Amino acid sequence: MTPAARSRRITPMLHLLCAGAAQALVKAVEARFAEQTGACIEGRFGAVGAMKEALMGGVPCDVLVVTDTMLRALQANGAIDGDTALPLGRVRTGIAVRAGEPVPDVASATALKATLLAATALFVPDMQRSTAGGHVASMLERIGIGDAMAARLAIFANGATAMAALAERGAPGSIGCTQLTEILCTQGLVLAGPLPDPYGLSTIYSAGVSKTAAQATLASEFVALLCGDATAASRREGGFDSIDDSKGD
Repeated sequence: MTPAARSRRITPMLHLLCAGAAQALVKAVEARFAEQTGACIEGRFGAVGAMKEALMGGVPCDVLVVTDTMLRALQANGAIDGDTALPLGRVRTGIAVRAGEPVPDVASATALKATLLAATALFVPDMQRSTAGGHVASMLERIGIGDAMAARLAIFANGATAMAALAERGAPGSIGCTQLTEILCTQGLVLAGPLPDPYGLSTIYSAGVSKTAAQATLASEFVALLCGDATAASRREGGFDSIDDSKGD
């Protein structure tokens, strides 16, 4: 092939709908994928509910990365090729604080309640469409402080946006609550710790190929890379626990 012909060759594009909890992982492996396949990734990231809505609304999608529970439901509905589905791992939900501020105690249920009540603001993702946000809403009610915290909630479209906002403009005493993968990849934040029992949450995330994929072969290759041994270290460093080594659902 001549240089001119190569320059006219169209670069394959892989369309990705991805939960915010896996955004940093995708960004960490997309260069390797491009090197291996020559394909580029066009990703949309956000709350899992928003990703499901996008898929069902006809947004182009080759690969979907959401909670395993949601992926299996979409497989049952015929939207995902079940033969391609693979787990990334478990992600716990935790508390974040701005770097340089005192790290609060969240090691017990009693300490968590005190930390929440002492916070000047609580930065969280969408409490209707995100996994972590929905859990926070339920947790506050279970602890019995839903009303006390209502005026201090700073709610954003997804966990990554919420954590970026906390790092950039959170007032002294502000804290955040979302998936650990979104806390660990945000500069300017420190992880205080995962939520303690009985309020902990550990969620399995999985990836699969859409039944409407325009690039089904490339999509399968990307799922295999994202979830395989070659990126196991990146998953661990980013906050994904081995399914066998973490408890929860």
